[in-house]
Amino acid sequence: MFDRIVSNPAILGGKPVIKGTRISVELILEWMGSGASRDEIVLRHPHLTAEDVEQALAFAASSFKNDVLLTAEVKA
Repeated sequence: MFDRIVSNPAILGGKPVIKGTRISVELILEWMGSGASRDEIVLRHPHLTAEDVEQALAFAASSFKNDVLLTAEVKA
């Protein structure tokens, strides 16, 4: 499903990165959060493809799908 995303403890401490690069999914999210479009990212980083950026976004989205939010009530 995510053949362009890899994780290796020897690269960026195991953060998910684009295969063959040291560009993390997190960094792509930061760029997009700062207003960069997919096309701008690919233009500025020609070793990335549009598919790399799309897979990074899909990977990030899928990582939140199974999150469970636990709340705790603290009594004084």
